Amino acid sequence: MSSDPALGSAASSARSGALGSVPATWTQALLMSRYQFRDYLRSRRFVLMMAIVAVISAILITLVSHYRPAGLIDSRVAFYGTLWTGGVEVLIVFAGVIFGGDAIAGEFQNKTGYFLMGLPVKRWSVYAGKYLAAFAASLVTILVYLVILIAFGATYFGAGALSLDLFESLLLAILYLSALLGTVFLFSSLFKTSMYGVLIVAVMFLFGFTIIIALIEDLVRIEPWFIVTYANAVIGYPFTGVPTHIGRFGGATTYNPTYGEGIAIMVGYFLWTTLAGLALFEREEFT
Repeated sequence: MSSDPALGSAASSARSGALGSVPATWTQALLMSRYQFRDYLRSRRFVLMMAIVAVISAILITLVSHYRPAGLIDSRVAFYGTLWTGGVEVLIVFAGVIFGGDAIAGEFQNKTGYFLMGLPVKRWSVYAGKYLAAFAASLVTILVYLVILIAFGATYFGAGALSLDLFESLLLAILYLSALLGTVFLFSSLFKTSMYGVLIVAVMFLFGFTIIIALIEDLVRIEPWFIVTYANAVIGYPFTGVPTHIGRFGGATTYNPTYGEGIAIMVGYFLWTTLAGLALFEREEFT
């Protein structure tokens, strides 16, 4: 995917103003995100992401409509606690992989970064612009899924389908999306081949981190607070409440993040992975 339209627009904007002027850093980032987001909306990957949303929604709606489980259709809290929480966590992973997996690595593989860096644009602007575009495209995906669920939930709960706990969970999902995209961009900055960045991110978030958390809890028996996917449990807390932090069942010990701990983990991951990815991107040479 080429970033040339954004750069051309930035250069044109500079020429239309004072001679030799260069857009400010944030202006460059916003121009980059604008054109990158437009490219996402016109791309096959966005169609693929919408298809994933449609398939997940269709499966859930079909199953609930056919079997009509009493535990779900009789309780709005259980309905959204199950369908929204489980679905949005999967969609965030897919959106992060599809929109962010090759965001930085693609600049090296496709050689677009070689021409990009020859223009008066800062790497920080490029990185921030691509992050904002991936975040916006992923957010559209989440909101589409939310609208579908609210419309479906209205058939059972009427006006009660909308509530503060649902939007509180949405805010937590957005925070988790920010942390996940930061991690995705970090992995993407580590490689100069898109395939490696996408593959490693997909494996780690779909299977790897889950296995690592299970091994840590079963073998080492310490809280896996340093794994980002450990914090996504808080997305469901507005519906289920905060569970026991440390639970023991037989000889097994399970851990659940507290509300504040989950938020702190996601904020921390967003900050350090975003800065680390930017630092790697700043040091890489385009040849």
